[in-house]
Amino acid sequence: MTKSTKLSEIKRTWHLIDAKDKVLGRISTEIAELLMGKGKSYFVRNLDCGDYVVVANAKYVKVTGKKETQKTYFNYSGYPGGLKVQTLGNLRQNKPEAIITHAVKGMLPQNRLRDKMLQRLYVFPEEEHVYKDKFK
Repeated sequence: MTKSTKLSEIKRTWHLIDAKDKVLGRISTEIAELLMGKGKSYFVRNLDCGDYVVVANAKYVKVTGKKETQKTYFNYSGYPGGLKVQTLGNLRQNKPEAIITHAVKGMLPQNRLRDKMLQRLYVFPEEEHVYKDKFK
């Protein structure tokens, strides 16, 4: 008989990922799978089974091809003339955490659980972070 997963049975662990010299898309899929909990034996789509993920060195993530100058990020405030366009290179200088967060957000399912999954993602531009005590 198949047993359904309950919220009390979900166990969350912490994962540390070093993004230095890794390709953005490949590391984003790895992070998204950890946040969803797809590798767990009790994974179900209607519950948030994922783990906590800490990403260090987000500033040094690599991209292939000409994406550094050609990939654009759009932000629209809703007001006339409120469209802001940034390239990947500009975003890397101003807010490098947003590069990984944006890529992972697009790989998570577009439902009510996505915001809860993203709350367990912690991205830091450099090596140091405040969650060192969570790892053995």
